[in-house]
Amino acid sequence: MDTITAVILGIVEGLTEFIPVSSTGHMILTSKLLGYNDQDPVMKTFEVVIQLGAILAITLVYWRRILDLFGIKRMNGRETSLVPRKRLNLLHVIIGIAPALIVAFFARDFIKSLFSASTVIWALVAGGVFMIFAEWFNRSKARVTAETMDDLSYKQVFLIGIYQILSVLWPGFSRSGSTIAGGMLAGASYKASADFSFLMAIPIMVAASGYEMLDSYQNLTKDTLGLFAIGFIVAFVVAYVVVLAFMKLIQKIRLTHFAIYRFILAIVFWLFIMR
Repeated sequence: MDTITAVILGIVEGLTEFIPVSSTGHMILTSKLLGYNDQDPVMKTFEVVIQLGAILAITLVYWRRILDLFGIKRMNGRETSLVPRKRLNLLHVIIGIAPALIVAFFARDFIKSLFSASTVIWALVAGGVFMIFAEWFNRSKARVTAETMDDLSYKQVFLIGIYQILSVLWPGFSRSGSTIAGGMLAGASYKASADFSFLMAIPIMVAASGYEMLDSYQNLTKDTLGLFAIGFIVAFVVAYVVVLAFMKLIQKIRLTHFAIYRFILAIVFWLFIMR
């Protein structure tokens, strides 16, 4: 790996991790086009490191809400207790991430056995269809009971957590795609679903990346550290910009647009990986 490769992969990770287009599919395709084996141990460690950069970006975007989850609010530079009110709380997040974490813990080896290029291609297509259906279902205002993230009920976040299992069991389905679409099917607005998907990504990605790092930390050597740091920083900066831009343009960029892009990516994937 060289500096240019580290930058390119960092950009791809930052661009795709939090929008519903499958970062897994993009990383496999990009690695293949660059002539790298994405299953190489060092490459897998690099992917974990740049994913941590993306996690740091989303944490920075939502740092106020994270403090809020723990009942803390910053006022005039000091931390004070919040008066209890109807808002998204820590229990909502725990309920939302629990199903996927439980499945991932007990089915880790089985999930890895499912990983293949053909699996990712079909996941891109199936995820796109799922997103189109969710947007069609959510088009009626009568079905929307949670306009903002703070309106989400425990039942709704649990359903979102169940939908997130799709991305755990089917590599390439997209974690953000399954949770945003799942939220819309559960009665949340597009924005509320996206907000909760991004916030929920922090603990679940920290858990997943941390677990993977335990298996591959030995690849962090003085020879790789510099390139890993470059990828980490690039992924952090790009992910930060992408999330902010996505939330500003959320009313203009629909799930159907991402679904169409996924179909195109599946075709490209087939042409360059499967043939």
